[in-house]
Formats: sequence, C-alpha cells, structure tokens
Amino acid sequence: MARNQKISTQERRNLREKHQQAQKDRQEKLAQLDPKEYTKFTKFSELPLSRQTLIGLRGAHFIEMTGIQKEAIPPALQGQDILGAAKTGSGKTLAFLIPLIEMLLREDWNEFDGVGALIISPTRELAMQIYEVLLNIGKHSSFSCGLVIGGKDFKYESERIGKINVLIGTPGRLLQHMDQSANLNINNLQMLILDEADRILDMGFKKTLDSIISSIPPQRQTLLFSATQTKSVQDLARLSLTNPKYINSSSDLDLATPDSLEQSYIVVPLNEKINTLWSFIKTHLKSKILVFLSSSKQVHFLYEAFRKLQPGISLMKLHGRQKQTARIETTVKFSHAQHCCLFATDVVARGLDFPAIDWVVQLDCPEDASTYIHRVGRCARAGKEGKSLLILTPSEEEAFVRRLEAKNIKNISKLNVRGAKKKTIEPQMQALCFKSPELKYLGQKAFIAYFKSVFIQKDKEVFQVQKLPVEEYAKSLGLPGAPKIKLLEKSAKAMTEEQLSKLKERKNASRQLLTLSKLDENGEEKPEDKKKVRTKYDKMFERQNQNVLSEHYRNLNAEQDDEEEDFISVKRTDHDLTENVPELDNLPTSKRAAKKALSKKAMSKAGANPKKLVFDDDGKAHEIYELAGEEEFHEQGDALDQKTKFIQQESTVMAEADSEDKVVAKEKKVEKKRRRQDIERKAKEESDLSEEDDEEDEDEEELPDIARDYDSDSSGDDEPDRKKTKKWFENDRGINGTDFNTKVIELEKPDTIDDMEALAEQLLHG
Repeated sequence: MARNQKISTQERRNLREKHQQAQKDRQEKLAQLDPKEYTKFTKFSELPLSRQTLIGLRGAHFIEMTGIQKEAIPPALQGQDILGAAKTGSGKTLAFLIPLIEMLLREDWNEFDGVGALIISPTRELAMQIYEVLLNIGKHSSFSCGLVIGGKDFKYESERIGKINVLIGTPGRLLQHMDQSANLNINNLQMLILDEADRILDMGFKKTLDSIISSIPPQRQTLLFSATQTKSVQDLARLSLTNPKYINSSSDLDLATPDSLEQSYIVVPLNEKINTLWSFIKTHLKSKILVFLSSSKQVHFLYEAFRKLQPGISLMKLHGRQKQTARIETTVKFSHAQHCCLFATDVVARGLDFPAIDWVVQLDCPEDASTYIHRVGRCARAGKEGKSLLILTPSEEEAFVRRLEAKNIKNISKLNVRGAKKKTIEPQMQALCFKSPELKYLGQKAFIAYFKSVFIQKDKEVFQVQKLPVEEYAKSLGLPGAPKIKLLEKSAKAMTEEQLSKLKERKNASRQLLTLSKLDENGEEKPEDKKKVRTKYDKMFERQNQNVLSEHYRNLNAEQDDEEEDFISVKRTDHDLTENVPELDNLPTSKRAAKKALSKKAMSKAGANPKKLVFDDDGKAHEIYELAGEEEFHEQGDALDQKTKFIQQESTVMAEADSEDKVVAKEKKVEKKRRRQDIERKAKEESDLSEEDDEEDEDEEELPDIARDYDSDSSGDDEPDRKKTKKWFENDRGINGTDFNTKVIELEKPDTIDDMEALAEQLLHG
C-alpha cells in the first residue's frame, strides 16, 4: 500500500514538472514572436497554446483563424492591451476568450483566487452567447465561470459569486454585485474585456462603466473591442488602456459589409409600410426572417396584430422590455427554427449569432450607417450567404443613401415593389382594433413610440418628423384617428444636441437604473421626487383609454353598470318627446350631450357652478349649507325660547318613537311564544304516532331550546314570574306511561330458526 502511494506521488510530481516545462516553453515561444509575423499564422494549432485550449477549440470545430483573430490573439497572449475593431461576424469573441483562458492557465488560477477576468457586454443575449462559447472551448480547464445579468435571482447569484473565476455580465448587474455582494473579490483581477464598447456607451451605461473601471485594480490587461471608433470610445480607451495595440482601426475598411451579403432597399410611403411587410412575409413563408423596428411597443403591436391575421409562418418577438425567461426562450427557439419570423429591436443588432438567417428586413430606418451594418450582420456570417432589405420613406432615401456610401456601402441596389404581389391589410387592421380595445391601445402606444423614436434622432436631415403623414399612418395601424403627440408640438430645432442625447439615453436606460438615479446618498427618495404612492389601480384609472383595463376590473365594472343601468342615466331619444312638454326642451339627444349633462366640468363652463341640494321632511329642496338670515331668526322670538321649544318638540318625537318601539317588541314576543307552542304541539303529535321508542329517538330531530330563548327574551318584561309546570319530556314517566327507569331489553331481529328459539327462551325466562 505504501509502495503504491509512493508511485502515485512520484507520478504527480512528474506531471507537475512536465506541465511547468510546457508553460515555460510556451512563454519562450511567445516572447520570440515577431509582430510582423502575426498574420502568417492561419490555424490555431500554429500558435503556442496549451493542450486544453487546443482540445476545446478542435471540439468546437474552430480550426482556422479570421483576420481579427490573427492580429489580436498573439499580442494579447504577450500581455498587451488591445483596442480592436472589425466588421460584424468576424470572430471577435474568440479573439479575447483564447487569451483569457491562457492567462488563467498560466497563473494556475483556482476558486480561492477570486475573480481573475471580467467580461462586460451591452446586452443580456450577447453575454449569454459569450458564456456558452467559453463553456465550449474552456471545458477542459479547471477554472469556473459565471453569468450575471438582469432579470435573474440576485440573491442566488450573490451566494455563488465568491467562487467564480471568470465573471460575464451586463454593466448594471455587475455594478450592483460590486456594491451589494460582500463575497465578491475583484482585488486580484488580471484582465478586463469590454465587448461592443460603442454599444455600451450608446445605451447610456457611461456612468456605470466609469464606476466599474474605477473600482477594479489599475494593474491589469484590458481588451476593448468596438465596431466603431467614436469619440466616446476613444475617450474610454484613454482612461482604461495603457499603450494599447490598435487593430483594424481604419473605420472605413472595418465597416464594410461581407461580400456574401446581397443588399437592397425600397422606398414606400410611411402608411404603406405595414402592407409591404405583410406582402413580403406572405411571399417568403419558407424563409427565416428577422425584422427590425425602432421601439419595443411597435414590436409588441405588430406581433399581436399579425398573430391574429395568421400569415402562415411562426411569429416571435424579442425586445428589452420582456422578462428574462421570455427573452431566453425566444432566443433559443429562433436559433433552432427553420422557417420563422422574429420581430425585434436593436437589442438583437449587436454580436448575436443566429444560424441560417435568410432575410434581415429593416422596417424602420436605422439611426446611422453603423447600426445598419450591425443589423444586416445578423445574416451572411462566417462566409455564408444572406439577404437584407431596407424599407425607407421618401424623406429618408436621399440623405440615408449618402450616409451608406460614405461608409463604403455602395453595393446596395434599389428595388421596386410589384403591384401584383402587394396586398393591403388596412381593413383587417381596422376591424381588429375595432373588436379589441387592447389591440387598439397597443396601436396607439406604437404610434406614439415611432414618432418619438424619429424625433430624438440627431441626424435631422434623414429624420424629418414634420414631413411624416400623421393621419395616414394612424389609419394604416387600424386606429380611428391619430393620437395626440406632444413631441410634434415642439420644434426639433429648438432642442440642442445635448438635450436630444439625454432623451435617447433615457429611452435606452433600464427602469431599475432610472429608479436608482432618483435616490439620494442614504438610499431614500429625494424630496423633490417624492410623490404619492400610486397603485396599479390608480394607474388604470389614470389611463387615457379607459376601455383597456385589467380583466377582473372590467368584469366588476360591467356588473356595476348592469345594476345602475337605469340610475341617473340620460338616454338618447329615438323620437320627439318634447313636443308638448316645454320642460323637456333641453333634454340631451346624443351621447355627447348626455355626457356633458352629467359632467360637472362641462356644466361649469356653460354657466354658474352647480349647487348641492337636499330635501327636507316636507319635500322641499334647499342648499345643504343653507342658513337663515339674522332678521328672520329674530322674528321667530327669543333665542332661549326657541331652544326650549326645539327641545320639547324633540322630546315629544322621541316619546312617540319609544312607544312605537315597545308595541313592536311586545308583538315580537307574542309571535315568538305562539311559534314555540306550535312546535311543542307538533312534536307531541309526532311522538304519539311513533311505534318504536328506539327508532323514534334516532329519527327525531333536535328541537330548539324554546324555553331558554323565551326566558332570555322576556328577561326585561314587566310581567311577574309564573310558576313553571313540567313539560311532557320532563315527567318521571314517559309517553303512554312507560317508566324510563325500568330495564329495557333490546332484541335483535331473528334470521334463522335457532335465533327464534333463543329469543323465545330469553323472553320466557327474562
């Protein structure tokens, strides 16, 4: 046993020495790498990577490297800070995950060392995708990784975050854990990775990102990947990177779309967009389609409306206002679907890798050329083919096409819609909104959200909100009229660029962050922001569209309407009833007039304020706060005499009421006594008719204790107590003179001859 233990110990020592020698050899090879030869490597196996990493890459079918991987992985392995930019779908995820795995293996990282690497992603879906890729290629390593995103159980994450080595998450949830999770240790952080940094800044996370960077150790390696090199990204790089290596920093080259992508656009009026989208879906039922819209409310409305119209293809929706479980479920379903149509916002536009998407349709114009590139980048990934369709309005065409040409996107062709393929669903949309108040409410919200998304855009040459057909667009959504939009009453030119940026950040910011921003240093609500607590019922009553309420409230409201249908209701007259009745000349004859007749506000505009009247005992109406005049009061006599007279009158009224109450009480007492006697007489008659005492005792119902009730009711009576006589059930002898004290023999019914003989013998000798 000792000999076997000695051999196993020696083997472990040999393995450890072999592992250390392999690490030393890899470090020497990395130090000898020439920056000019980075691009000569074509396969991952040519790089000085560990055996665990190469096995994980081979198992995930990653063999050859892309352009960004060739230039970013070698310097990142050497410990340099990276500022990289590459076109979408070029493999940026592996460009930072491979150096991360190699760094942890080189440092022999374990669960007691805390968080060694931190990956920040702009969206939950992208963070989940990075987490899954890391699990696939790093499953042969011994370190642990964790995913922290909004929408999940914070307490569950907080209990396990102390043993995580690689932490992947969104900015808001990461900052929350840094502030509230006591077992989170980031003092030994070795690597910080920012994926899609430009998108993180566009979504309003700049302050959150600054707080995270200021809380982590300055001595670290930082990898920052961004699709565009904007001024905000450059400022962030100066703050967080030290002597970074710039990779693919030429924005014009990096923003070029893949060659395998077939791009096209069409120009249709705003009110024809819904019809065009419906016609496109009906002609591409065997395709996998991704439709981009500007706001979550538009996504929700189109999904519900098209779902009722049933185009013949599976429909899904994905936006930032959904619950996390629904977002995960939709992402997985769409990834595995073959023929499907997904309505989504720009939350899907960055980094997500959905396999085999055939068409990317942009129903609403993207805010800039970079967003356009990220949207169309969801298809034609990794050399595969794909198609994109951009739908523009006449006011957006000229300016936005120039923006695309300035970004080296010149291979986009203009198409014309065939009249034979075009279908109109405007009548069906109007019928749906007429039948369903909920859908009409969603349509109104979608209408306002679209105009708001156009109004807050900075590029006013492309987005001209004043040129949009308001009434026509509302009609295309099925609405009876255009809702009132406060933004259209303001002038876009009157707002500065900074104000528009704040509006955009507020639109993209999460509700939780907006709530936290309203709290002071002690975590309490600021005095200027304190308002009355509003419940969900208060919000329902404050809605403009009162038809869209919760289901249980509508049912309750309907019951009340049925009960009060004829109570103070002014109904429309179908024929003239006021011909010979002058008093009814002003009777309202329409719903609007009836509403005005019952509205205090409308009545006050027409004349004097209404007066509240009450009716006295004589049936005369007078104001509720009517007071007698001083002269009238003195005419009625002295004040003391009036007081004495009033007291005498009230005393007389009370005496009369008292006598009436006594008469009623006496009648009740007599009636109760009569009912008691009837019950006793009926019980006696039933007992006389019964033949067997045992059966009678079992079947007889328990009689009420009339005597007790009578005694308690008559305790306050003035009549003298009378001598009580014993009742029939209180006698010493029972019914028909039977003595209850004598022995009673219980006999069973004989079944056989033997039983009858035994019974006879018992009766004779008993």
